[in-house]
Amino acid sequence: MQTFDRLVVAADAPEVQQLCESLGAPVVMTDPEHISGTDRVAQVVERPEFRDFSLIANVQGDEPLIEEAHLGQAVKFVRDGGWDVGTCATPIATSEARHDPAVVKVARAASGCALYFSRAGIPFKRDEKPSEEELESATFLRHVGIYVYRREALARWVALPPSALEKLERLEQLRALEDGIRIGVAIVDEARPGVDTTADILRMEGILSGTGG
Repeated sequence: MQTFDRLVVAADAPEVQQLCESLGAPVVMTDPEHISGTDRVAQVVERPEFRDFSLIANVQGDEPLIEEAHLGQAVKFVRDGGWDVGTCATPIATSEARHDPAVVKVARAASGCALYFSRAGIPFKRDEKPSEEELESATFLRHVGIYVYRREALARWVALPPSALEKLERLEQLRALEDGIRIGVAIVDEARPGVDTTADILRMEGILSGTGG
């Protein structure tokens, strides 16, 4: 990837470490007790070889089909837009996805600021169902699980205890929002879905093996 200066896999299982090493990928073992990917990334970037990097990206393992252009948009929001953290979202497109708790939704202000992340179908249209055109707009958004942090924002994030909303929704980014950390959300036209369920694993195996779509 040309977007980044250094790439490293943050792992918590020997099996992951062995696989990465067999492929020649750099890997750092982290504390298996970490409760989130952000905590894991924060441990890695405290190593001496990474302490000079001011921007840190977290590409989660459940997003194997993420595109470099999306990562570039998240980087741009932080580097050029002044946000504490940058991430991406894409139009949710279907009513099924809007009601699926495995699909994380985000409500975004016109400025790009994340207002809230939820497993519920936000925003909620009170009087009727959203039309197909509305679901394909920038109003109804699916969160794409990547983050780019300013180093100081990352340190502040992981110093916080898990928040009430984070515990309810099981979404770590709510910890940051509750403390006032500003998350900018770049909208990308299309993003392949990640892996959240057993069905997703089977679908992804088909895609990566070339036998499914």
